[in-house]
Amino acid sequence: MTTTNPIDALLAEKGVLLADGATGTNLFAMGLEAGEAPELLNETAPDTITSLHQNFVDAGADIILTNSFGGTRHRLKLHHAQDRVHALNNRAAEIARAVADKAGRKVIVAGSVGPTGELLVPLGAMTYDEAVDAFAEQIEGLKEGGAEVAWIETMSAPDEIRAAAEAAIRVGLPYTYTGSFDTAGRTMMGLLPKDIHGVVDGLAQAPLGVGANCGVGASDILASLLDMTEAKPQATVIVKGNCGIPEFRGTEIHYSGTPELMADYVRLAVDAGAKIVGGCCGTSFQHLAAMRKALDAHTKADRPTVAAIVERIGPMRNKVATENTAETSEARRERRRGRG
Repeated sequence: MTTTNPIDALLAEKGVLLADGATGTNLFAMGLEAGEAPELLNETAPDTITSLHQNFVDAGADIILTNSFGGTRHRLKLHHAQDRVHALNNRAAEIARAVADKAGRKVIVAGSVGPTGELLVPLGAMTYDEAVDAFAEQIEGLKEGGAEVAWIETMSAPDEIRAAAEAAIRVGLPYTYTGSFDTAGRTMMGLLPKDIHGVVDGLAQAPLGVGANCGVGASDILASLLDMTEAKPQATVIVKGNCGIPEFRGTEIHYSGTPELMADYVRLAVDAGAKIVGGCCGTSFQHLAAMRKALDAHTKADRPTVAAIVERIGPMRNKVATENTAETSEARRERRRGRG
């Protein structure tokens, strides 16, 4: 049984919390090579991961996510590390815990849990019980290393969300979950933003928060946020959007968001009812510092419309998703290597 709720405790103190930014984008800037598993850096380059977390704490993050997005046996198998699940996740949490403990203020360590990359039956070969076991193996390592929350993220399939949530409950760690609404306003497996709240109905423990992360552009995720908060206004809703819109420049993905744009994204997110706001792919330490400043100075205003969001943040990419399928799919694959 879970016994603590660090998110509600800090929300009671601060009103709205700032989660961190991109892991993958920043690690690439810090030397990660394409095709490498970020999780292996927990052992081979712990100082790099410490710097990642420290820079986000210095920028003002209230929540930092462990470097463990691909930490299930299924993802680690791609790098011949499936027998090191517990050790790599434990180390990921230990590194983040050490940074949080010396912050001089409360910083929540959330254990990042990404999708397995497998399809559940009947679409694929993985059974629900196998998914629960795989997530539990990962979450046990995260809990032992000092994670306070299982942060289930970038999910597409409701059954996989539910399996990860059940695993967190089994391990005894409170949890949140977010979907990636990157396919014409739905997740790849068809889940709508308004339906995110009911995915784990009937489980022994309710989530501490639900919401959206990654996806496409900042405007799109804010539109999803409006649907989520309209469906359940009192819920603790998380939004952790990409830094503007992803664009290909040759073989590389760049993000259009400036610090000023991400600051306005924070204001709109708060006005739309988000209780936890952060950045995903492309969100640097500088972006997060601007987001912190905007959050601290902002007084909640009227709920925005989609038209107002588009006017201030830019066009929605999902409206042209069907016209740009090849690029969107490739961008999605690239973004999901290392949680942004």
